[in-house]
Amino acid sequence: METRMPDGGRTTEGRDTREAHITPGQSRPARLTTPDNHPGAARRAGLLFTLILGGLTAVPPLSMDMYLPALPEVSGSLGASAATAQVTLTACLLGMALGQIIVGPMSDRWGRRRPLLLGMFVYIFATAFCALAPTVPLLIGFRLLQGLAGAAGIVIARAVVRDLYDGLEMARFFSTLMLISGVAPIIAPVIGGQVLRVTDWRGIFVVLTVIGVLLTFVVWKWLYETLPPEKRHSGGVGSALRTMRGLLADRIFTGYMLAGGLAFAALFAYVAASPFVVQEIYGASPQTFSLLFGINSVGLIAAGQINGKILVGRVALDRVLGFGLVVIALASLALLLMTSGVFGQVGLVPIAVALFVLMSAMGLALPNTNASALIRTPHAAGSASALIGTASFLIGAVASPLVGIAGERTAVPMAVVQLVASLASLGCFVGLVRPWQHRTPMERPAA
Repeated sequence: METRMPDGGRTTEGRDTREAHITPGQSRPARLTTPDNHPGAARRAGLLFTLILGGLTAVPPLSMDMYLPALPEVSGSLGASAATAQVTLTACLLGMALGQIIVGPMSDRWGRRRPLLLGMFVYIFATAFCALAPTVPLLIGFRLLQGLAGAAGIVIARAVVRDLYDGLEMARFFSTLMLISGVAPIIAPVIGGQVLRVTDWRGIFVVLTVIGVLLTFVVWKWLYETLPPEKRHSGGVGSALRTMRGLLADRIFTGYMLAGGLAFAALFAYVAASPFVVQEIYGASPQTFSLLFGINSVGLIAAGQINGKILVGRVALDRVLGFGLVVIALASLALLLMTSGVFGQVGLVPIAVALFVLMSAMGLALPNTNASALIRTPHAAGSASALIGTASFLIGAVASPLVGIAGERTAVPMAVVQLVASLASLGCFVGLVRPWQHRTPMERPAA
């Protein structure tokens, strides 16, 4: 028998379920009740809890973007080509893709905390070994392991959001996470550029190791369990695969997943190619590159906040998502025309403006694809989060080496990859989601 308490909590046969999923030895987080209390959860979660989730989602940009200014130096230091140096990025991205498909179902079965802490410990050791790698093949291997372990933070942060929020609250919270985690791509290249002033590229991995240690301690100390035992899946690998197969059979979920993954590929084509495009082709310094990268990240954050604070609840979610995808495609087309010489010789400023528009539009597309997909999967948030992340990182891993296929003296491959990915993303949104045929739960009037 379930009854409501005056403060909004619930009791089941006399037991207060608010304590059911708090690890022994931990104090109860102030004002946070159960994951079932979705409405208003953002107000109860508290700033510290939000910052922890933001920190976990910041692991990928920290692991990749802080390293970006050092890519040309890695290439020279280890005697590798630009394309080979970019494979170290691809390896990390591939690891994050595969790691999510493993950790997601684990978190549905054993809860969120244990798989997350295990992943963070492995991340620390893998990052430390990256700093010691004597050859490119070993660096690629350690980057793969770093990505596998770092995936735990991404997938579990999204699953925790799905545990606690629903509908409009979830869409808004994803935009809040973008504000927090979006700081990482702003400061990461800047930190990387400053580290390179006093040491070489190995020092960047030392800094990442220290960040991993601090984040692991914060997670261990303050991130409590959000998936109570009664909501966990007891099946093994076969059950997890059946769950994922069922999710993929949902045409609309798959449409959102692929649309988000392909948009992410356009973003990662920029991440992988921009160090060489900005520094090698247009002659900018590592510090100038870091500044431009930070400005683009500010655009992404600003658009995400406009989405979460102004548009969500006022404009249909699919409409905002579709607009974002169209802008990404148009910016990619402009980049292709400029880099291929249609407008003659162009300087860094027009290229930077087009990249800024592209990155800003990501703030409208990515949070809404995540929220729209997860709103359909309250029964398997970990597995759904894993599929979303795996699709994004796998597609990104394929796109990454393609941007350097014609060498480091042309930006055309980057623009081509971005245009193809953005058009494919629009195609999946229109062809699979078919937004004119349905209304998402968060768009329906409350009963």
